[in-house]
Amino acid sequence: MKFAIIGKATRNTDFTQVRELLQFLTEQHIQYALYPEYATELALEPSFQDTDGIQLLQPQLTDSAQLADFDILYSLGGDGTMLGAAALACALDIPILGVNMGRLGFLTGTQQCDMVAVTQEIILNRFKLEERHLLQIDTDPIGILGHPHYALNEVTIHKSNSNEMIVVHVYINGEFLNSYWADGVIISTPTGSTAYNLACGGPIISPACASNVITPIAPHSLTVRPILIPHTDIISVELESRSGQALIAMDQRTHVVQDHVQLAIRKAPFPAKLVKVNPPSYFATLRSRLNWGLDNRN
Repeated sequence: MKFAIIGKATRNTDFTQVRELLQFLTEQHIQYALYPEYATELALEPSFQDTDGIQLLQPQLTDSAQLADFDILYSLGGDGTMLGAAALACALDIPILGVNMGRLGFLTGTQQCDMVAVTQEIILNRFKLEERHLLQIDTDPIGILGHPHYALNEVTIHKSNSNEMIVVHVYINGEFLNSYWADGVIISTPTGSTAYNLACGGPIISPACASNVITPIAPHSLTVRPILIPHTDIISVELESRSGQALIAMDQRTHVVQDHVQLAIRKAPFPAKLVKVNPPSYFATLRSRLNWGLDNRN
């Protein structure tokens, strides 16, 4: 097998554990390559001053197309790093293993201390792939959001100036739904339902549900509420704003667009594939990450 590794150093990163993973891959004669930004970060750490054959700077993945030669992409960081990894890997049908070195860790289910053990299981083909659907965003004018134009968590349409509202006209399969006078609108997958959607009062959606949710951000009308729709529906959007522009975010990638741009948001033709080795259930993760049931009186 061949492993690609992308990462971001956080205050929770245990560089000794990262070194042990790379040392294990080296000793097992398993090919791997790091993205250059992460390799540069690691090279600055005292743990990597004596590399003992660990490859940091060569070979590097300098082009996303090179990723097609690899079997699994490791994401070492937080959920944000995982979202960036998904944008790189999904269109190439590369599974992703998320290792939690951040804070919350909804997507990054593997812990740092388990990286070598989990890798051993992967080598022995003792793992599962969990599929999560993605959103694909097409625009008129074409290409204004660049590539990749996919989102695992959500697509957010947001005002660009703090002192204005925007109007977001939304259609479902060509039928008018509503004109949202608000700070913006979130179109979220079940995967992203515990992210920005949850913070704005949207529902938590199990990943097994074949749906997306449209959630307004600070709407001017109190009767406007989130709405769930089938993930096969196509959501069309047209924007208006006093400033003449708005922000479009695909997960963590943000673009400024001009007024009256049109968007079509639909289920992508391929899923994100998440590598799972002896994972806890989704509901156990939900209880743990959101601290459900915890009470200072107990």
